[in-house]
Amino acid sequence: MTNTMKRLADRLMKTPRRLWVVSFVLFFMLGGAFSLSTPMGASPDEHAHIIRAAAVARGQLGGTEVMVPHRVANIDGNFAETGVQLPAWYEDLKTINSCYVFRPERSAGCAPGLGHSAEQITEVTTAAGRYNPAYYAAVGWTSRVLDGVSGLYLMRLVSAAIGAALLASAMVAAAEWHRRSITVLGMLAAATPMSLFMIGMVNPSGAEIAAGTLVWSSVLPILMSPEPKLLTRRLARLGIGATVLISIRPLGIIWFLGAVVGGLLLQERGALRSVLSRKSAWIWGLVVAATSASALAWTALHPDHSVIDTPADLTVRKAARMSFDSSLTYIKQMIGYFGWLDTPTPAAPLLVWSTVVLLLAMLALCFARLRETVAVLGIVAGIILIPVVAQAAQAQQLGLIWQGRYLLPFAVGLPITAAAICVKRSPVNGMPWRRLVALSAFSLSVVNLTSFVWALRRNTVGTEGSFLLLHAHWSPPGTWLLWIVVYGAAALVLTLFVMADDRSLTPGGSPLGTGRALGRRGERKVAPAA
Repeated sequence: MTNTMKRLADRLMKTPRRLWVVSFVLFFMLGGAFSLSTPMGASPDEHAHIIRAAAVARGQLGGTEVMVPHRVANIDGNFAETGVQLPAWYEDLKTINSCYVFRPERSAGCAPGLGHSAEQITEVTTAAGRYNPAYYAAVGWTSRVLDGVSGLYLMRLVSAAIGAALLASAMVAAAEWHRRSITVLGMLAAATPMSLFMIGMVNPSGAEIAAGTLVWSSVLPILMSPEPKLLTRRLARLGIGATVLISIRPLGIIWFLGAVVGGLLLQERGALRSVLSRKSAWIWGLVVAATSASALAWTALHPDHSVIDTPADLTVRKAARMSFDSSLTYIKQMIGYFGWLDTPTPAAPLLVWSTVVLLLAMLALCFARLRETVAVLGIVAGIILIPVVAQAAQAQQLGLIWQGRYLLPFAVGLPITAAAICVKRSPVNGMPWRRLVALSAFSLSVVNLTSFVWALRRNTVGTEGSFLLLHAHWSPPGTWLLWIVVYGAAALVLTLFVMADDRSLTPGGSPLGTGRALGRRGERKVAPAA
């Protein structure tokens, strides 16, 4: 049985092109299952992003500023939203989920149907009107192809396809390492259920997380495992990931620089010089610089005029302390917090996912040299301290609004970096790597499916309903059983990737070697296969 699975994995990963196609299909199945099994409006702020996407597709990059009273995180305020001209039924997206949102014990069956008449045009406001239009242009065109709910589901699927393409490229980057089973495990650990949930929704956060994963997966092999034959392709992946990451929101510049700094800490001697000698590196550098300038200019030209009634006693020190105390909540939100952050995933997925990531990190620290130790601990410190610093700086203007998913484009660097250090420094023999990696990957697939079923249960029967989803009050297109099968099959097939031979591939598909690691001065040393 094991040999059969290994042969199947070798076939799926025979060439980079085949691996990309298979990975894209599998990640699209995972994100698409969330797209089609989640009620419309049952994810954070999706109505605002749908309205923004539909407006951009109709040429409305901006709009009229409208002050709308809101209550967010128990803080009242007048939020500056953007008024756009759309069919009147888009306004219903704001209230269609009101009977069950923040009430996880209620299913989505209480929600009314969504109209789709395109005749009556009216002003509809969106809180996402100031955001960079790039993502919205990529997904919004579907609202011109299909009307009503069908167009919105198609919009979700396009978003899932974008995220799947970025994650598939990251998977190819992980598979180009020698002893690739470990780096593929790091990639799977980075693709948390929350990441897959977000790429299946109409929300730029999903593409941002997937782009961050691609950036980390690309920059580390460029600097840690130099291969002249692969450098141009790796630089292209890095450039694409950085362009997407930065074009979504200016904060992407910080996430990109964080990955670059991490790569520089871990680089082999002479790796950076080799990169800078490539013409393609300078071309992509100019593209990323232009994207950064454009993103910053857009933000500067579209300021937020919201007026928030923050409590007078919410000082910088108090905000920092409250944010630090919420660190565990943010970590849980990075693994799985579904609905409108009203449905945390069960304890088992949280425990297993955290264990695998911490296991990789601890093993990396056991084998790491000083600079590598600094890199791992720096990422860990960033995961804890970035929300603290960000919230302390903006508490008086915006209140405490941080969510764990905001940090995922940076946090995915922890398992990816830890896996890379394990590949580079750990001994090939003397440790049951194959068994450890296989058990970890299988455990992730099981709890990944568990998290999906839990999110589906919240929408079909409510969190207090049947564990077997019997007597569902709401049913997704195609029935809930279909999407459980689709999601479970994709999650399990991804597990096969860690069982393939530990060898890297050239662009043409020929093996570069088996179990080869870089020595201290960059020389290549041959070691037995794991």
